Amino acid sequence: MTKLATLSPTVSRDVCDAHYINEKSVKAVQKAMIDDAVAEALAETFKVLSDPTRVKILFALSKAELCVCDLSALLGMNDSAVSHHLRLLRALKLVKYRREGRMAYYSLDDEHIEKLFQQGLEHVQE
Repeated sequence: MTKLATLSPTVSRDVCDAHYINEKSVKAVQKAMIDDAVAEALAETFKVLSDPTRVKILFALSKAELCVCDLSALLGMNDSAVSHHLRLLRALKLVKYRREGRMAYYSLDDEHIEKLFQQGLEHVQE
């Protein structure tokens, strides 16, 4: 480890009391660091999940494949508002749809989304 500064005169419980850099750890993480495009895509994913309505849509779709009408009835919203949320979720590949005649049925895009959602839910319910 390299010492870069002496002890700080103000002590805070959420920061180090002394400034040291563990070069080995920093270099190891630096090699594995995600690039800016991946970081941006992940940030966008979490940003879209910051809306409670979209979270409820994902929860509902984690339980069953549903059409816009089903989701509208479940959430007490009009079809166009639900469709707007679904477009955002679909653009980020969080949900997908399949057509059956005149109906479009939505579901979670894949098991990664299911796991992400379930882990987030478990975390906030602890």
